Amino acid sequence: MTLKVIGAGLGRTGTLSLKLALEQLLGGPCYHMLELFQQLDEHAALWLETARGERVNWDRIFAGYCAAVDEPASLMWQQLLEYYPDALVVLSVRDAEKWWKSANDTILPIKRKPPPTEPPGLVIWYDMMMELYKNLYPQGVDDPRLTQQCFLDHMARVKREVPANRLLVWEAGDGWEPLCAALGLPVPDSPFPHANTTEEFKARQIHD
Repeated sequence: MTLKVIGAGLGRTGTLSLKLALEQLLGGPCYHMLELFQQLDEHAALWLETARGERVNWDRIFAGYCAAVDEPASLMWQQLLEYYPDALVVLSVRDAEKWWKSANDTILPIKRKPPPTEPPGLVIWYDMMMELYKNLYPQGVDDPRLTQQCFLDHMARVKREVPANRLLVWEAGDGWEPLCAALGLPVPDSPFPHANTTEEFKARQIHD
């Protein structure tokens, strides 16, 4: 199986909802940070290699998956764009201030302090995210204005560098129609999935 969709949107832009929607549309599993945590010991080490610029077998990471969204995959969108030349890139977007409020309440505090030393895979995961975040947030994630600008810069770069015929800019409120049109699939009769609110995230304490 090869990736049909590459998600380039950062965490807290509706990536879990997008994952669930793509699984329904494509009939297969979609890689997300949740999947990484389910395979933490093996996958964290592989992602750390990619974060350090080492060669990695993407097919090993994404074996059995038809799509990949959320971090860390969305932070490697350029490499994935080249490796999977037929995949659609979906850039999930959000208002920068709303994104900051959500991210600052959920995923960003996790990146501000090292995790416990056990399990070892969690330490490797943290090192991997810190390596990737050095490029995404070169001045850290404490200043709201600077962090929001990095968020905007990421979206602008994806829009600028991904060929228009391979890019869908999508917001969670857009629902099924743009996704289905871009993938050439019929619109489901079921409601679009909505998942991983800030409250749900805090109850689970795992990254979107």
